[in-house]
Amino acid sequence: MKIATFIGSSRTESNSELLSDAVLKGIKHQKVYIKDLSIQPIEDLRHTKTGFQTVDDDYDQVIKVFMENDVIIFATPIYWYSMSGIMKNMIDRLSHAIRDERYPQFKEHLKKVEAIVLAVGGDEPRIKGLPLIQQFQYTFDFLNIRFSSYILGEANQPGDILKDSQALSQAELLNRRLILLL
Repeated sequence: MKIATFIGSSRTESNSELLSDAVLKGIKHQKVYIKDLSIQPIEDLRHTKTGFQTVDDDYDQVIKVFMENDVIIFATPIYWYSMSGIMKNMIDRLSHAIRDERYPQFKEHLKKVEAIVLAVGGDEPRIKGLPLIQQFQYTFDFLNIRFSSYILGEANQPGDILKDSQALSQAELLNRRLILLL
């Protein structure tokens, strides 16, 4: 089993990244910083005669990560009750990717992928982060990706997630489950 994490924060060593590090402690995995990729916003051409066109950016790297891994972790700060803008931009481009003729096996592969969401916010995230979880659930349902678990953590300042004993306990339990799957 191969695991990759998309880090959706614009900050290095963010709380969402630290939470993903706790989940993946001792587990070999790939970490992808979305902030370091050039991903153009989607231009919705699905209803045009020509359809989606190839875009000259780093999105092919995102597709490669999906195709090469069995578990995809989405780690994001909670911004305005949703995922970060850079992660949303990446997710939006999936509309293009599932129709991209260069990746004929992509949609079928997604049926074999397990998704996990890790989200950290500062203002009652276990309540106010639920719309984010629902958004991911609908996205994964549409893509036929199995959504196995999520953790909502609380942090206001850099490093504060390491003080959230509930989120860290959940991370430890998830870590144990993933180790058993290896």
